[in-house]
Amino acid sequence: MLMGVCDVSAGGRGLGISSPAFAPSGSIPQVYTCDGKDISPELVIRDVPRKAKSLVLIVEDPDAPAGVWTHWLLWNIRPGADTIKQGTTPTGAVDGTNDFGEPGYGGPCPPWGTHRYFFKLYALDAVLHISRGSRKPVLERAMKGHVIAHAELIGRYTRK
Repeated sequence: MLMGVCDVSAGGRGLGISSPAFAPSGSIPQVYTCDGKDISPELVIRDVPRKAKSLVLIVEDPDAPAGVWTHWLLWNIRPGADTIKQGTTPTGAVDGTNDFGEPGYGGPCPPWGTHRYFFKLYALDAVLHISRGSRKPVLERAMKGHVIAHAELIGRYTRK
């Protein structure tokens, strides 16, 4: 867990993340899950701090039976990016290894019930120098002391 993170998105000003695919706390469409095409939804980034040198995206499910399940790790997103297009990794950004054991995005796939999926966006005052395919603990250690802003978007998914 990253400490000292300031969530500036709550007041409507500051770093923000949203998606045209689903409303905050809304249902994630099936196409973005293991029951569909398993592609990442489009994400919109706004109000990146001027001091940011890079952005990080962590997508995770805290409701997974084994504990928090990482669905996507993405770092060194350029701070001028305003969109992460559906099904893509932005140019220059680096994918980590998710808890499915694969690089890139692994969509929602809850074994039962409705799960929450947190799309956490961090603005950093540094570019990270960690290996492609690194897992979340390595990413979080590299981020420590560099987070200048944080925002999150929550989506929900229930398998039919």
